Amino acid sequence: MQRFGWLTMKGIFVALSLVLAISSNTWAEQVLTLALESNPTNIDPRIGTDVNSFRAYQLVTNGLVRKDPLSNLVPDLAEKWETPDDKTYVFSLRKGVKFHDGSEFTAEDVKFTIESIMNPALKSPKAAAYDKVEKIEILDPYTIKFTLKEVFSPFLVEMTQPILSKKATEAQDGQQFTTTLVGTGPFKLTEWTPDQQLVFDANPDYFEGVPKLKKVVLKIIPDDTVRFLELKQGGIDLVQNAIQPDMVTVAEKTRGLKVVQSESSVIYYLGFNLKDPILSNVKVRQAIAYAIDRKTIVEHLLKSQASLATGLLSPSNWAYEPNVTTYDLDIEKAKALLDEAGYPDPDGDGPQPRFKISYKTSTAGLRIHLGEVLQDQFKQIGVEISEIQTYEWAKFYEDIKAGNFQIFTLRWVGITEPDIFYSIFHSQMVPPDGRNRGYYSNPKVDELLEQGRHEVSPDGRKKIYSDVQKILADDLPYVYLWYPHNIIVMNERVQGFVVYPDGDFASVKDVWIQE
Repeated sequence: MQRFGWLTMKGIFVALSLVLAISSNTWAEQVLTLALESNPTNIDPRIGTDVNSFRAYQLVTNGLVRKDPLSNLVPDLAEKWETPDDKTYVFSLRKGVKFHDGSEFTAEDVKFTIESIMNPALKSPKAAAYDKVEKIEILDPYTIKFTLKEVFSPFLVEMTQPILSKKATEAQDGQQFTTTLVGTGPFKLTEWTPDQQLVFDANPDYFEGVPKLKKVVLKIIPDDTVRFLELKQGGIDLVQNAIQPDMVTVAEKTRGLKVVQSESSVIYYLGFNLKDPILSNVKVRQAIAYAIDRKTIVEHLLKSQASLATGLLSPSNWAYEPNVTTYDLDIEKAKALLDEAGYPDPDGDGPQPRFKISYKTSTAGLRIHLGEVLQDQFKQIGVEISEIQTYEWAKFYEDIKAGNFQIFTLRWVGITEPDIFYSIFHSQMVPPDGRNRGYYSNPKVDELLEQGRHEVSPDGRKKIYSDVQKILADDLPYVYLWYPHNIIVMNERVQGFVVYPDGDFASVKDVWIQE
């Protein structure tokens, strides 16, 4: 009996060892490779504002609050918050949270992060979001109080700002993170080879539990065709909003791939440099808007994978205003506006243009094709796009922030709070202080945007932002093009990926690979 018992125990031990080995091997295979079109421009979350920088530091960091898949604000590093009055916010922090370097997350790190953004020496483009902060008080290691100088209704949304380790940041003399980043997030940045890939390992101490994935790889693949071929051949597992529209239909018929589409809160737009002597004329901008056949572009270039836009906010946004001036294709109206603006056609239907402008874009294939389409459509009203300037993403983005352009196309991602109008269109928000890259200025809009920050009631705010949207639709600092659908093409083995309206990577921590 003793021998039988020993054999039984030995069998159980072997069986358990085998199970553990299989389990370990399965986790070892839990690697998710995603494709990005370009390098992040800056992985320091106090500095980086482009979408790929956001996607990178989102894997590594947490804010006090975060957005859920419906864009509601929910607790993250803060367990809860209270607002004793309209100018006071008290956050109760999670206990036992660790940064990737092993140090404990406390209120000191929150205070340090926000104050560093407010420090002019850092030159953070996010500093304006905190200029209403009067005082930050640490009540105890896990409680922090913000007192504002005045009512600032978007303040809670700004607390999605990722929190950095004070210790790790001070260890590099308080400078920006450029090649490393220390956060509390589900993954640790372990490798960054510029123009090739970023590698993230699972954080075993993550406060919401160890991720199912062992590793996440963000692979930089600028070429649209190569990106799709890698997806078909299994070199990458998932691509979000970076597949050419005509390839999506191919993906739907490709064995081993699955396609998910949903509405998004992303907006594509045509931007103008309002310091340009031609484009500063509102009638010129309106004429250009009437010359763009957006419906045909969406149907043919985008394969109907987008909805026509009427403004910066998508229809899903609570502050969306549908009753604004719109610009459907109208060639004759566009010509008449250019005549009124002082740019008559010099030779009727002849080859000479009314004026020439240049279009600047990235090297992304779809953006270049769009430039070619606009070039052809503008000819119909006697306007010549004399040059389509294409640059690698980092150079292109720097030029846009520096105002080095006439017209360009870009997208805004992650819009939920209408206070974004302040950063984009307030006259004081030109770079580097904000994101008014076209140098738009309208005193009435400035006044409304300041009111919107002080108004607490949802109805009052909605009325203010309704008026803002109506004025912007007439002034046209942007031509609003379309709201692209979120298009995710992934290997059918990828499970648990949840699509967010702004197309972020928040759900990657819950993804697993089905063997």
